[in-house]
Amino acid sequence: MQIVHADGSGLRCDAGNFWVDPWKKVDLAVITHGHADHARPGMGRYLCSDACLPILRARLPRASVIESVPFGQTVPINGADVSFFPAGHCRGASQVRIETAEGVAVAAGDYKRAPDPTCDGFEVVPCDVFVTESTFALPVYRWDTPGQTADEILDWWEENREAKKVSALFSYSLGKAQRVLGELALAMDRRGIERRRVFIHGALEKLTGVYRDEGVDMLKTWPISESARARGRANPFKGELIIAPPGAAGSPWMRRFGPAKDVSTAMASGWMRFRGGRRRMGYDRGFVLSDHADWDDLVRTCVETGAKRVLCTHGNSATLARYLREMHGIEADVLETAFEGEGGGETEVSG
Repeated sequence: MQIVHADGSGLRCDAGNFWVDPWKKVDLAVITHGHADHARPGMGRYLCSDACLPILRARLPRASVIESVPFGQTVPINGADVSFFPAGHCRGASQVRIETAEGVAVAAGDYKRAPDPTCDGFEVVPCDVFVTESTFALPVYRWDTPGQTADEILDWWEENREAKKVSALFSYSLGKAQRVLGELALAMDRRGIERRRVFIHGALEKLTGVYRDEGVDMLKTWPISESARARGRANPFKGELIIAPPGAAGSPWMRRFGPAKDVSTAMASGWMRFRGGRRRMGYDRGFVLSDHADWDDLVRTCVETGAKRVLCTHGNSATLARYLREMHGIEADVLETAFEGEGGGETEVSG
């Protein structure tokens, strides 16, 4: 059963003559979500979910031809029927359901099962073939609840406010930064703390604005580039929370916040599960908040789809495939792709 397969351009459906998240130029690209390793410029046409459309318009060249459909609506493409379902990875992230004469395949893209106030929650889509990511496909990766992590971030910020330190939190520009803003809003409401504004790096402004335009409830934000001039002080950031992309860490951009002793740095990522990862990246703190499924949810999802065959991409794909074969009797194999893991290439720095 080969409803989809990887070729030199991406994940191809022969019956429909299209590719899912292609990495080379093709006529029709069906897109799961807006991260740079999944939605590349230069395609002839793009098809995505309605929820993903504002993200793609913000990230792709203005002349790009993009069509979209609501979640659950079927679009016939040659010999295939295509529909989109929520993936829970970031705003607009979708699973692509493909039905042909051979059966049903679901390309999940990147996904998570944990609740997220900034995007639609994951839906299990029954299928014959399931294409799954494997970014954190090791039993050591198991996530705490998002609320617990948000409380840890808020406690760290409170400690730094008392010490008159800058709290610099690094997170990916699409999905993670906005999720932090949403989770902190919930945590402050839950704890009866008046909501505060957060200063954000210029690379986060456009996408955070897209989320806000879509009605996502987050803490208010203020551009760092404007704040220093507006407030008229050499360092107006002591006691404040700064959110920036990882590429800004250790860069000259950080000098505006004063000497290192006045700044506490942290990273929000699944890679912060272990202290060694935090130390290697040079952060003072690490908060475990991933937009990918952990080990338990990866295995659970593969089983719940009822798929007879599972194709595992990027990350610890061989480990997941072997476990599914040996423990669940599922025909599982590794599918080589050009997709990345946590971050999805989101390390750009601007302004």
